[in-house]
Amino acid sequence: MRHSKLIKPLPQHATLRDHPRVWLFDLDNTLHDASHAIFQQIDQSMTRAVMRALSIDFDAATKLRQKYWERYGATMIGMQRHHGVDATEFLHMSHDFDVASYVKPEPHLAALLTATPGIKYVFTNAPYSYARTVLQTLNIEHCFAGICAIDQMMLQGNYYPKPSLKLMQQMIHQLQCKPEQVTLVEDTLKNLKSAKQIGMRCAHIFHRGTPFSAKYDGRPSYVDVKVHSIQALLRHPFSRQPY
Repeated sequence: MRHSKLIKPLPQHATLRDHPRVWLFDLDNTLHDASHAIFQQIDQSMTRAVMRALSIDFDAATKLRQKYWERYGATMIGMQRHHGVDATEFLHMSHDFDVASYVKPEPHLAALLTATPGIKYVFTNAPYSYARTVLQTLNIEHCFAGICAIDQMMLQGNYYPKPSLKLMQQMIHQLQCKPEQVTLVEDTLKNLKSAKQIGMRCAHIFHRGTPFSAKYDGRPSYVDVKVHSIQALLRHPFSRQPY
């Protein structure tokens, strides 16, 4: 496994350790269909957390949650920066529901991931505990070497979630590989745009349910391959290339 302070290793990680290709997979609406049920639970739980932390009503909390998610890529960042809310406590409050009950199964995903060459990490603006629960419920945790969750996205004492260029540059540096060896798989175009700026390869999983996503279903110039599901990507010739 490549070493990075940004990545928390998983106890039983994948065995493809020395392959030159590195995969960074987003989680929600990338590795699983979060719009099916789980986004609604996150929205409700996140709004309750904002209401509780700031003692405001539902409508005000909803507007603030959406504003910070769109501006920073994570509501937690806005809550910490503008209101002094403890980040760890807020992450716990905002994902305080039975995650596994709302995860939609993804057929053949474990086999497809295992057959895809390269070392694989999860790279998500969600918290680590939530990400692990999703991976375990999908029965794909063993396919990944580690997780870079928002809990680990801290540089010089500050959180830098996706699409931060600083975060992605530091990730490449710590993984000690060339940017072109790394493929970022995402449903969110602005994250891919940042990745392409530093030379990563970019795979777009187009999902109409992704919050604040453009309805444009074409392929921007900074996207190397665009598909409509994770299964389609892992079956695509793009996924079999050395890097």
